[in-house]
Amino acid sequence: MASPKVSERTLSTALIERLASHIVADGADTTTIPAPFTGETLATLPVSGAKDVLTAYERAREAQRAWARLPVSERVKPFLRLSDALVDRREEILDIIQLETGKARRHALEEFLDVALCSLYYARRAGRLLKPHRRQGMMPGVTRVQEVRHPKGVVALIAPWNYPFSLGASDIAPALMAGNAVIHKPDTQTCLSSLWVLDLLVALGLPKDLWQIVVGDPAEVGDPLIENADYVSFTGSTRAGRAITAKVAPRLVSYSMELGGKNPMIVLDDADVERTARGAVRACFTNAGQLCISIERMYVHEDVYDRFVPAFVEQVSGMKLGTDLSFEAEMGSLTFQRQLDAVSKHVDQAVAEGATVLAGGKARPDIGPWFYEPTILTDVTTDMDLCANETFGPVVSIYKFRDVDEVVATANDTDYGLNASVWTKNVARGREIASRIQAGTVNINDGYGAAFASYDAPMGGFKQSGVGRRHGSEGILKFTEVQTIASQHFMDLEPPGKVSFDTFANFMATGVKLMKRFRIK
Repeated sequence: MASPKVSERTLSTALIERLASHIVADGADTTTIPAPFTGETLATLPVSGAKDVLTAYERAREAQRAWARLPVSERVKPFLRLSDALVDRREEILDIIQLETGKARRHALEEFLDVALCSLYYARRAGRLLKPHRRQGMMPGVTRVQEVRHPKGVVALIAPWNYPFSLGASDIAPALMAGNAVIHKPDTQTCLSSLWVLDLLVALGLPKDLWQIVVGDPAEVGDPLIENADYVSFTGSTRAGRAITAKVAPRLVSYSMELGGKNPMIVLDDADVERTARGAVRACFTNAGQLCISIERMYVHEDVYDRFVPAFVEQVSGMKLGTDLSFEAEMGSLTFQRQLDAVSKHVDQAVAEGATVLAGGKARPDIGPWFYEPTILTDVTTDMDLCANETFGPVVSIYKFRDVDEVVATANDTDYGLNASVWTKNVARGREIASRIQAGTVNINDGYGAAFASYDAPMGGFKQSGVGRRHGSEGILKFTEVQTIASQHFMDLEPPGKVSFDTFANFMATGVKLMKRFRIK
């Protein structure tokens, strides 16, 4: 039996109304969300205004005070329940993600897995990471020190449109477990998946006002969102990140940001050609290249270039594009008309200036209004926009190299430093090269997932690709204020009784030597 088409699959009015009830919006204004697969209306939702943002903060602050008083063991309970609930209802959320973003189902699956596994990771570890920790005092046994973690308060979290379920809920979960409330602004186009998981978490025991969602024009809701936050978490473009930084800096509010990338992949002379060609398809064309850690620059050693490139072209040329809500399609649609325009502009300019198209290179309106073929280019030069600027679409340029030192320098010759990939049969050699690449994550024999989905390790960018990290201990501790509480016992930090300062100084100096000798310090 053929898999159902999108035209046969819509979201029920009852579901949309239930999800819309979680948007903080008191006015009559609405917005229409189109389905990228068809261009037809997917949902009509209320729009938040500046006053609604202030209302959201009032509710969130009230809820946060009570939430912060709960022990961590209570705060993690909704998230321990979440992974099972997600598994049980995965078909529903996969449909929503596909319908609002236009991505293939296999790429929507990545979002589902990310939220389920990342939230479970923090639910299992939040208690250990957030509990008070003893630290070494100034004088052993005399000075006793505790490091205590307090929630920031109310976190403003601005999530992108390309991975709305993943990059919303997976960051919000640790922020909430740390004792904060969250005012969340998803992109309007892709807010349904966030509303869905909020609805689910409330049913699983999360206090209703703790996670507030506002939907609206950044020009209207952006300033009150940033100006009232105790912490700002942002995923998006480097340009937008700079603008947000300028707004939060005068208040000395801390923030974390994952920003843009122009990510390189290096194929070494000993790489398994067939495996690398298959891996490169996923590295470059997951979610139609609308992925901040997607590969856009590929450097192939001259010894394997003539074998790798035809194998890669064959793989890409045979990719199945489609709109089915099944796992058959290997790539879906771009999410916006503006994204299609940007991709077309980059490719058309490069081709006009001498680039060669080995695969793809054109839009596919016969499949859907914003589809673009997975595209491979060679002969891309530094004067072309596509060479250095992030395309954020299904386009990769391939370059031949001979010397490893030179290719590492070329890979690093960018303002960005988010992700990179190295392919080789010699993993030790791959690790050595990876350590020289200026990127927050480097994957060996994988494009991005090995590093991103390893939640015990931090993920973020160098240079213009971001500030701070998600995942690992920093992924939850960044949402806290750290306090040092020290108590002094038995003696004060001054000469006791009638002891002179000369005697006290000699005593302390001798203590320094003894603490060094016995490795107490």
